[in-house]
Amino acid sequence: MNMQSTGVLAPPSPRTLDGMALPLPMMRDILIKTMFRMNLTLVTQLSKAICLPVNVTQELMDLARSQLLLEATGSLSSSGNTEMGYQLTDAGRKRANEALAQSEYYGAMPVPLDVYREQIKRQSIRNIQITRDQLTTAMGHLILPPSLISNLGPAVSSGRSILMYGPPGNGKSSISNGIRDALGDKIYVPRAIEYSGQVITVYDPIVHAAAEDDEQDPNSLRRTTGRFDTRYVRCERPTVITGGELSLDMLDLVYNPVARTYQAPLQMKSTGGIFIVDDLGRQAEPPQSLVNRWIVPLEESKDILALQSGEKFEVPFDTLVIFSTNFHPNAIFDQAALRRIFFKIKIDGPSQADFLKIFALVARKKKMPLDEATLIHLLNNLYPTIDNVYANYQPVFLIDQMISICDFEGIPYQMNPAMMDRAWANMFVKDEEIVR
Repeated sequence: MNMQSTGVLAPPSPRTLDGMALPLPMMRDILIKTMFRMNLTLVTQLSKAICLPVNVTQELMDLARSQLLLEATGSLSSSGNTEMGYQLTDAGRKRANEALAQSEYYGAMPVPLDVYREQIKRQSIRNIQITRDQLTTAMGHLILPPSLISNLGPAVSSGRSILMYGPPGNGKSSISNGIRDALGDKIYVPRAIEYSGQVITVYDPIVHAAAEDDEQDPNSLRRTTGRFDTRYVRCERPTVITGGELSLDMLDLVYNPVARTYQAPLQMKSTGGIFIVDDLGRQAEPPQSLVNRWIVPLEESKDILALQSGEKFEVPFDTLVIFSTNFHPNAIFDQAALRRIFFKIKIDGPSQADFLKIFALVARKKKMPLDEATLIHLLNNLYPTIDNVYANYQPVFLIDQMISICDFEGIPYQMNPAMMDRAWANMFVKDEEIVR
């Protein structure tokens, strides 16, 4: 369901070779490398492979032909159409090998960084306005107090950074995913961008979910040609989720010394979407160091990356950053860092009434009949042993434990006080010395 009322403006398809804003030798080399690696001979085939309109591809073919890198092989009949075939000359094959030695990149023509900047403005995360109804619908699987929705809504609509903190097991990760679901619309992700003659791949099928009508099939590019620049992939707004594995070097360009190309860092792949840093404080890097890395992007909406040569350049930073931690913010950040995080939202455990709502919801979903005596035992005898501290994860944990017991015993799903005691015993580990 698309929850946004406003559509994202698509990147216009290039009309001429001169309008590409890429160096001609670079485009020519990508063309002949693609012919060489994919063994393609027809303009229509190459048009799809390098993601350019047929007329622009033909201009590029004519340029390579004028430089004696290609030659026509005559007309071929395919599906009732007559189309000229082409092949690389000896000079063309030599140039293709030389170009591959410089960079193995071939296929989709990259988008110049400056052209990509304009598309980012068209689809900025800060253009989104989320209503209370939209956010509530996206969070429908969670039991949340209205005050939390009131705090989350302005934070998401602003497109600014958010810090969610509070005790573990209360749905900070689920709330982050709900925010992602609330965005709802589609954006355009470049397959690759170009800066200073270098190619940086951006589209990543692991991170980016292509819209259904843009999945690769024999007719997809033909259908979309002319509607938008097919050097981009139309995708759901991306969500990058990192946890304890996050390190500072994961936020830098990744250089492939074999292919001699770069891969965009995580935060660049999340452009136009959400970057979630989960379990902040569990990384090898101190939380303060991680946040210091984000200061310029968060304040100035730009990031600074570096090439292998040491040359630094700016890229747009258009990402909703969500930090999630079980630690108190004052314990892991100084005040200067906290000041740069725009919204700080505490996620507390549920009240007893909300806990019971969640428990009943989970039981119904998992087809576990409720038993009043068991619930009274849970609330009156078990929770007082932990000072009546409720957490959102506990209903799922306890019910799943009882389901496992029923499955093992070969009995219908049911709950009773004794079974609840067994489930409860697995939720905590006693603080006791192990005798060796």
